[in-house]
Amino acid sequence: QVEVVESGGGLVQAGGSLRLSCAVSGSIVSINGMAWYRQGPGKQREFVADITGGGTTTYADSVKGRFIISRDNAKNTVHLQMNSLKPEDTAVYYCNARVNRNTAWGMNEYSYWGKGTQVTVSS
Repeated sequence: QVEVVESGGGLVQAGGSLRLSCAVSGSIVSINGMAWYRQGPGKQREFVADITGGGTTTYADSVKGRFIISRDNAKNTVHLQMNSLKPEDTAVYYCNARVNRNTAWGMNEYSYWGKGTQVTVSS
């Protein structure tokens, strides 16, 4: 089994910062990409940021210049440093990990999601 667990959410005032973390554990061979998504009240889940195994990053336009995604390959973790937070950043933030697993069907890539962590930005 594979487990993806987010942490670091909370309540912060507009203009403040938060750092989210996501840890991946379980029977995996390696981790390819890791990403953050979010779902605000009454909205669909949307892409926030992604980092590949080689460290290439991609950001949604809405967070570019304010958020920084990073990963620690030795610890199978990914972080999201969120600065200059705005009320519209309020959402449940979800971590996604694309991992390689060796199963009865051979080596394949699988996608796993965490349960999310709430981020609330007050005005």
